Amino acid sequence: MVDTKVTLSGIELDNPIIPASGTFGFGYEFAEIYDINMLGTFSFKGTTKEARFGNPTPRIAECPSGMINAVGLQNPGIENVIAEELPKLKECFHKPVMANISGFSLEEYVYCCEKIDKQEQVGWIEVNVSCPNVHGGGMSFGVSPESAAQVTKAVKAVTTKPVYIKLSPNVTDIVSIAKACEEAGADGISMINTMLGMRINLNTKKPVIANKMGGYSGSAIMPVALRMVYQVYEAVNIPIIGMGGITTAEDVIEMMLAGATAVQVGAANLIEPYACKNIIEDLPRVMEKYKINSLKDIIGGAHNG
Repeated sequence: MVDTKVTLSGIELDNPIIPASGTFGFGYEFAEIYDINMLGTFSFKGTTKEARFGNPTPRIAECPSGMINAVGLQNPGIENVIAEELPKLKECFHKPVMANISGFSLEEYVYCCEKIDKQEQVGWIEVNVSCPNVHGGGMSFGVSPESAAQVTKAVKAVTTKPVYIKLSPNVTDIVSIAKACEEAGADGISMINTMLGMRINLNTKKPVIANKMGGYSGSAIMPVALRMVYQVYEAVNIPIIGMGGITTAEDVIEMMLAGATAVQVGAANLIEPYACKNIIEDLPRVMEKYKINSLKDIIGGAHNG
């Protein structure tokens, strides 16, 4: 009997599979088609201080082996998430949830994190400094070690729960940013967010999406994500949640060997609503195939020898 359990900042997960923020809503929509308590946990929709409609449409462009999105952090705002979304979620999900927080200023990050930290259902806070499709906010905090550390330090000062900083791949040196976050008190790193991309419509000769550019995700970006997780694992001593193009149980094993303690699944959920369920159910078979008794034992295994 294989052991799929992992521990993320002191909280044990039944398995390392976590639907990524923005691809799983607030969970209850997926709870209508399968029991989402089988998940390790999930990261709920990116939340800001004020409600946001998001970017103008069209927001989605298809790509070979992936997609580009520029949704623009559409969400009901932190007060509504606490008053309405979390109570609905509590009815169908009985594990600690990961709260994804975004902001357009240091003060907004602090405000939202302090509010969400007080919610009993929240086990971890994932701070998004890496959204590539919102003008004037989010990723601007994640492109330098100094600004990422500033957000980390400010958020840690008002929270009691583990804080994971979600990093962007759209930088020249992700390792220095991860190290700066660790030094500023981050409990973990989530990586990577989407890569910046675009498509052009040959008929109109204009960009496909209204925002012109957006976040490229899907299986094509996994080698990039894997490389970055591998590099950061060698530089920090805090857990990494790896993501980027994961679609199979084999991908999960590969990402954990690179150094991830847990793994988020993003775009795959938008293509196949049962993606996470299928990966979880297939994990024991793949573990047995590769003679893995416990997932805890393989974290960072590719660095040995």
